[in-house]
Amino acid sequence: MRIDVFTIFPDLIEGYCRMSVLGRARDRGVLDLRVRDVRAGASDPRRSVDDAPFGGGAGMVLMPEPVFAAVEAVEGAEGLPRPLFLLSPGGRRFDQAAARHLAAGAGFSLLCGRYEGVDQRVADHLADEELSVGDVVLAGGELPALVVVEAVTRLLPGALGNEASIDEESFHAGLLEYPQYTRPGVFRGWEVPEVLRSGDHGRVARWRRVQSLRRTLEGRPDLLAARGGLTHEEAALLAEEGELQLLADHGYDAESGTGPADSKDASNAPH
Repeated sequence: MRIDVFTIFPDLIEGYCRMSVLGRARDRGVLDLRVRDVRAGASDPRRSVDDAPFGGGAGMVLMPEPVFAAVEAVEGAEGLPRPLFLLSPGGRRFDQAAARHLAAGAGFSLLCGRYEGVDQRVADHLADEELSVGDVVLAGGELPALVVVEAVTRLLPGALGNEASIDEESFHAGLLEYPQYTRPGVFRGWEVPEVLRSGDHGRVARWRRVQSLRRTLEGRPDLLAARGGLTHEEAALLAEEGELQLLADHGYDAESGTGPADSKDASNAPH
């Protein structure tokens, strides 16, 4: 997959993407990451990319000329993978479903904003869409770009050493991942659950499933609400494991598996 990243700090992107999963994916030819310096589109000797905003106000804004020039130079010379996403707090929320959608495509490009923002004409006439990684304010789009690149790359065939791990991670099937433990078996008096040391793969699988459901219902009921709540089988499994109060607290009937009784989980979902 080819991903182009436009930024005024190419070393920041390159430094991170040479390491770990992304570095190995690039070495294996799984990821074709091309980092572009927006300053290459500047026309003055100082390679200026920002200016004061019309109407006044604090801070500086990325000018349209160097951004358009940098993107169009690449597009004209070697083609540009589309869509081109502008990383922006006002964009569509990037999540695991969006990562899976992008991973199924041929490639895309990312444009990192900076300073107080980017000239609106970039969003209106150059970018195809805006993406946001959350309701936080950052100094620029480089960190969000890295989030998108890593989340997508991990889903590409050949990127990970163990492909099966993708199916057990958080947000797969709308659930959080189960707790993980490693050696030692006892640390400062805290023991690893006996079931994980039993060697009984069936018991381990059941325990992990229950823990995943319990953690999601307790900590992120909005994820369950987004997929229509617990299934009858999931509610029955939790009931069998003694989680009757947890089910009741979230409006589920342990016997019928129906619920939740009201929309409180959905209303508490983060927006």
